[in-house]
Amino acid sequence: MKDKIKMHKQNAWQWQWSKYYDEDLWLFKDWIYPNKLEDFKGKTAVDCGCGAGTQLNFIAPYCKYALGIDMNTYEIAKRNTANNKNIKIIKGDIAKIKLNKKFDIVYSIGVLHHTGNPTKSFNNIKKFAKKNARVIVWDYSFEGNFLNRLILEPLKILFFSKLNKNALWLISIFATMALYIPIYSLYLLPLKFLPFYEYFKNFRKLGFRMNNLNVFDKLNAPVVHYIRKKTMEEWFNSKEFYDVYISSYKGVSWRASGTRV
Repeated sequence: MKDKIKMHKQNAWQWQWSKYYDEDLWLFKDWIYPNKLEDFKGKTAVDCGCGAGTQLNFIAPYCKYALGIDMNTYEIAKRNTANNKNIKIIKGDIAKIKLNKKFDIVYSIGVLHHTGNPTKSFNNIKKFAKKNARVIVWDYSFEGNFLNRLILEPLKILFFSKLNKNALWLISIFATMALYIPIYSLYLLPLKFLPFYEYFKNFRKLGFRMNNLNVFDKLNAPVVHYIRKKTMEEWFNSKEFYDVYISSYKGVSWRASGTRV
């Protein structure tokens, strides 16, 4: 049964990241804020859950060396990062993998909330950081995602998870098209009490393909944990980190970082 579940997860992510490649650098900059791309200059870094390798390509011009780890899509990442000789991709579970070296920057963008146990995964990846190294994460927040938790997740279990990927992709296209109507009408009004009001500002900045990918991701992701602020504060506790920054991003996610003591 465990092998079957693992294969389902692997197929889900492989299908998704073979379909589309994200080139929105500004979004990555937002997610790692207040850290900057320039902070990677001359540094070693590890991308924990590198997906299609997008973010590794973003940091490649700056960093000395970067390692990407992914259990499901490492082959896709290897192909997409092949032109950057300072990038290496390996297969591994970020909750369990052990590395024989430590890095100047450890980051995980949009991945921990998709692991079986986000806290276990974070506790493992923080071991990859040198003393005074920066650890950076971005994850879905419990706060601000009431509708996703109450409606979308049960629907995914009951219905969407049972569809083949082509059918799910088609549904995501129509759902994305439908969202454009309220987002470019009602959500243009100063009605900040509306759900996802801040989040939909990003929707208007992104192209249709990226918005569609985001909708598909919500319908496709096999596992989603919504992280509470309290959990983020426990991860970046004062005994293990200093210069900690935790903030809500667009009302639906946390961006957090800290420097290892």
